[in-house]
Amino acid sequence: MRFSHKVAKLAQPLTYRRAWRRAERVIHPLPLEPLFDRIDQTKLAELQARYASSTEHYAKYADVKRWLRLNIKRAQDLKLHRSSPQSVLDLGCGGGFFLFITQQLGHSALGVDIDVFPLFTELLELLQVERRVWTIRRHEPLPDLGRKFDLITAFSIDFNRESKREWWWGPAEWAFFLGDLQCHLNPGGRIFLGLNPKGDGEYYTPELREFFVNRGASVERENVLFPPR
Repeated sequence: MRFSHKVAKLAQPLTYRRAWRRAERVIHPLPLEPLFDRIDQTKLAELQARYASSTEHYAKYADVKRWLRLNIKRAQDLKLHRSSPQSVLDLGCGGGFFLFITQQLGHSALGVDIDVFPLFTELLELLQVERRVWTIRRHEPLPDLGRKFDLITAFSIDFNRESKREWWWGPAEWAFFLGDLQCHLNPGGRIFLGLNPKGDGEYYTPELREFFVNRGASVERENVLFPPR
């Protein structure tokens, strides 16, 4: 990499934001081991033994420490370890790692996801995380979840595409979805999206990025954070 390119990169606000976020994780640590130790180790060992030789793609989630470590960073970046108790909804919650951490930090948690992979159900039971089974589809509202939330998250989003024809949601689909999420937020609530890249490595089209920004979002690569409403 040329020196001039390195200098230009350092001048970018994005570089500073990412560096400051890493620094904040060090300044306000959230250790893994105390969280991991709260899991029933006997049941965890039994679960991991059952999936040790599995060739199923989702068997990788049996490596609980790996996924707790990733979701600790997510909780830190959202400052959940430094906030008063919040009600958190996680869409596409998978095995419940993020919500387990939020619960250990004193927040209330609910996940929404499909019920297809037995390992996820086993992990949710192990971590004692509540899940509402639901398939998110374009132009369809979420069900009544019985309460409203201070924070709605969705990491590594997969519900915004149709893989068979490589079709992804555009502004119209996202406008409906975000409008519906507002109905599930408490006053001052936030929405955080973590997008997956498309086949070309991009997270959104220029049109979609402009749509997010026009709605007040802070857009940083795959991360899209909407301010309190």
